[in-house]
Amino acid sequence: MRTTLYDLLVTLLRVATHTFFRNIEVVGLEHVPAEGPVVFLGNHPNSLMDPVLITTTCGRRVRFAAKDTLFESAAFRFLAGILGAVPIKRRQDHSGQTQGALDNSDAFRALFDVLREGDAFGIFPEGISHTGSELAPLKTGAARIALGARAEGVPVVVVPCGLTYKRRTRLRSQVLVQFGEPLAISDETVNAFADDGKATARATTERFDLALRALTINAENFETLRVLDGVRRLYAPVERRLSLAERAEISRRLVDHYARYREVPEVAELYKDIEAYQFKLSALGLHDRDLTKPLSKRAWARKLLGHFFLMAVLLPLALPGVIVHAPILVAAIIAGDAMTRRKDVVATTKLATSLALTLGAYGFIVAGAVYLLGLPTGLYYGPLVVALLLLSGWAMIRVLERQSIARKGFAVFLLLVDLKQQVRELRDLREALRGRTLLVIDRFIDPELERVIAPT
Repeated sequence: MRTTLYDLLVTLLRVATHTFFRNIEVVGLEHVPAEGPVVFLGNHPNSLMDPVLITTTCGRRVRFAAKDTLFESAAFRFLAGILGAVPIKRRQDHSGQTQGALDNSDAFRALFDVLREGDAFGIFPEGISHTGSELAPLKTGAARIALGARAEGVPVVVVPCGLTYKRRTRLRSQVLVQFGEPLAISDETVNAFADDGKATARATTERFDLALRALTINAENFETLRVLDGVRRLYAPVERRLSLAERAEISRRLVDHYARYREVPEVAELYKDIEAYQFKLSALGLHDRDLTKPLSKRAWARKLLGHFFLMAVLLPLALPGVIVHAPILVAAIIAGDAMTRRKDVVATTKLATSLALTLGAYGFIVAGAVYLLGLPTGLYYGPLVVALLLLSGWAMIRVLERQSIARKGFAVFLLLVDLKQQVRELRDLREALRGRTLLVIDRFIDPELERVIAPT
């Protein structure tokens, strides 16, 4: 029963988040193990929205550690029970109430059990939700749990997860969810943990910090971050695998140098061309890595039919959903800005408001059908109308997610018809952009910096 409720709630939250955000871009799903014990390690910039996004995008059942004060709310306690959340005591929430160390032994035991059973749990090691542009210092709890489980023979891996919001409080904004490469815990680290638990936990936490920083580089907005990540991919040599430290350092340098040289014509033109290159990839349903392998006929046909479905089916189907759902979005915006002063919980408030209003609107529609048509007929047609609204709402979400591509529908269709030629041209374009990228970086990089990648 609990499994069914979990799946229903996660499905509802997935629909709600895809309504709230215009685009949820998920990168690195290939790094998430399909099975086995996993600890998801996330940054925490947007309150309850953060665990919701990880839960609805990672493809695994996830239990989250949450501060125990949240469980004072009956509504949260009910939802947390379905999701299997584990309450954690934080010193800042209990100052003056306890003396000495807080007892989280029951919580740690519950999280150990999750890993022993081969399942996944998530934790935010910063310990607080905040709106700062940098990670807060990480607590050692996540490292101690992972090390303790590994010491008991549980083959746990840690998957870092970076959450980057374009405008965290705004409806129909965008969010980037990045899953990094799994971090395994070696036998040597386990042995060191047995000898000196505190020092090993601190060293492992520093490793976690490095992995998260590689996924949480902060630029002025989402688009800048996305384009500069494309610059990094063009800059890095294909034949060499960069370490987490190298990727993090390159990304930080790109953000810093772009802020200083963005007005230089050569830099601005390269930025614009890489942005256009990324749009072409997105319009064709391709990724940068796809240009390194042949394009099959099946893949070409799938992309062509997918765009036709977007323009000929989803777009007309989405129009009726606007009538019901647009007022709800407007009301959620007003409520979110008026009901809280904390910037890190505005998005959560808007999501909860829109979800409650949507459920209320659907309930009102069913009640109206029963009132107007009578019990037998109304109960028959009411759910049917709601099902159509759900279908139309889903279509509206799908169209909004790809609105920039939908606006250029026929032009994109023509590109897809000649996809193989487009891929050949994109490969040539990529090589040209890579050459320009190397020249621009060589010209504008701070000469005092030690190069992460030696110039070729």
